[in-house]
Amino acid sequence: MTDVRSADPAQVAPPPAGSGREAGRVGRGAGLRAGAALLPAAGLLVALAAWWLIARLELVHPAALPPPGDVLAAFIDKPAQMLEHTWGTLLEILTGFALSAVAGVLIGLSLASSRTVERMFTPLLVAVNAVPKITLGPLLVVALGWGQKPILTMVFLLCFFPIVLSTATGLTTTPADLAELVRSWNASRWQAFRKVRFPAALPQIFVGLKVAMPLAAIGAVIGEFQAGEKGLGYVILQYAGVGDTATAWAAIMLVALVSILLYSALLLIERIALPWVRETTSSR
Repeated sequence: MTDVRSADPAQVAPPPAGSGREAGRVGRGAGLRAGAALLPAAGLLVALAAWWLIARLELVHPAALPPPGDVLAAFIDKPAQMLEHTWGTLLEILTGFALSAVAGVLIGLSLASSRTVERMFTPLLVAVNAVPKITLGPLLVVALGWGQKPILTMVFLLCFFPIVLSTATGLTTTPADLAELVRSWNASRWQAFRKVRFPAALPQIFVGLKVAMPLAAIGAVIGEFQAGEKGLGYVILQYAGVGDTATAWAAIMLVALVSILLYSALLLIERIALPWVRETTSSR
């Protein structure tokens, strides 16, 4: 007769409740991380394929848009020179962006703190932002001379307005429930600013910073067109002027790469500094 024994409960116990859901979340998280790395690469490959096809079919004259292979060869021929100019442009972008971030946040604080100040200076700020900055290039050279000063001024002029606007908007749109909570605590104006208003405005401030970051690269290149003695804008202008458009496009691609890296670094800083934003808003 077959010996029938009771099974060990520990061996047949069902898996803990929620373990499947937890494994699913882990799997989805790994998939999202893989997608975050692969999708930009896929987009880059599509763009390069479209560029190659346009150059192959000569839909644009090769003098204006050389094939990707020629651009890569131009960079390989002079990597030290290109990287040296890239470093110069990178320093100009970071310095001008830092100056505009500090000034923009302070100006935004001033506008948010007083309705009188806002009404006095907002039209002036809008007027300054509306002026095409490239028209100011020759005037900046006359006023400030060649070199770093006019370039950094150009970066500042392009960057500061989005930061001012986002800071003022964030500080004047504190959620009603948070404002009511501060009033119920009888908090001082400084306490309300430090504990509630400024933290609540940080997501909006980062929006302005993210808008300003690519503008900093544009401002640096425009400034180098007008007053540069080095930098990627200087390379673009010099090599395009002698018909070496492949090298000019190599410099353009380096400007784009620098912008992508700096923007990604800013996104990382935002994620680290504001961990609650992703938890309290969208699940993307």
